[in-house]
Amino acid sequence: MQAYWKKYTLQFKQAAGTSRGVLHTKDSYFIFLYDAQNPNIKGIGECGVLQGLSIDDTETYEQTLYNVCKQPQAFFAENFSALAAYPSIRFGVEMAYNDWKNGGKRHFFATKFTEGGEGININGLVWMGDKTFMQEQIDAKIAQGFSCIKMKIGAIDFETEWKLLKKIRQHFSPEILTLRVDANGAFSPKEAVEVLRKLADLAIHSIEQPIKAGQIQEMAQLCQQNIVPIALDEELLGVLDISAQEKLLDQIRPQFLIIKPSLLGGFAASQQWISLAEARSIAWWITSALESNVGLNAIAQWCAHLQTSLPQGLGTGQLYTNNFASPLEIAAGKLYYRPEILWNLRPLQ
Repeated sequence: MQAYWKKYTLQFKQAAGTSRGVLHTKDSYFIFLYDAQNPNIKGIGECGVLQGLSIDDTETYEQTLYNVCKQPQAFFAENFSALAAYPSIRFGVEMAYNDWKNGGKRHFFATKFTEGGEGININGLVWMGDKTFMQEQIDAKIAQGFSCIKMKIGAIDFETEWKLLKKIRQHFSPEILTLRVDANGAFSPKEAVEVLRKLADLAIHSIEQPIKAGQIQEMAQLCQQNIVPIALDEELLGVLDISAQEKLLDQIRPQFLIIKPSLLGGFAASQQWISLAEARSIAWWITSALESNVGLNAIAQWCAHLQTSLPQGLGTGQLYTNNFASPLEIAAGKLYYRPEILWNLRPLQ
């Protein structure tokens, strides 16, 4: 068993605004796994670290990748838990290992999705920006046939964001168009109450992380009031021990969890969160974390395998100018896998 890694910088087609800043590029690290006796079959895994958000965004990141690839037997033989402190690397290792075991074809699960039949319902993502830019994105998503739109809020003044949402709701009822918002922890606990009340008037489906992570009591109070259903996102990051995960969910009792394999440590680690959530009647959906089509493909196949019905957050594959050609395609608000379309990973070679 041999392994090596490469760094690749993805270029956004247009600046991606969040409450934590504006993104123009995004680095991904790709792990390649192969058997020296058969080097043509390579498993590929994407380590999608997010600067300022991933718990493994540290100065030791590349050295850890080097150590993993130097002694792959110590990490790849399904001993993914050894990388618990590096969730994005753990995900990349798990992805590469499973890809390699399945012949290096980027095919992880046999489902109707990978057969080219059923698509996965996804939300159309509206990035933060000025009013005109956000309105243009909203109009485009509706024209593209999305039945669920998620708008990031908290960067410009909330009143402007609320008016944009109100305009949508005036034209599309909740039965026709589902509206989600993602605050990325933009509001204080005091502000959040008023924000939630105003959003409730628009029949908003849910809000992701209305206040910053770590304010357990305040988040629990917001969830208990259930003015608008709350989804935990950043709150889950770095909570690695199962007893700590159980305690967190029991204290906060959210309505939803956002499952991001790159930030939580891969499929096995994400499945643990899902199992804990379902045991507590907490709903969930899966969201990509700005991976390239390589990581997005693995996440989408896993998502299809789980047979969940809620719209998923898997629409980020079209964000980049230099993404990899893949079988993934978005049509009428769904993500499809087209088996007849070949991968093009030449930029990584």
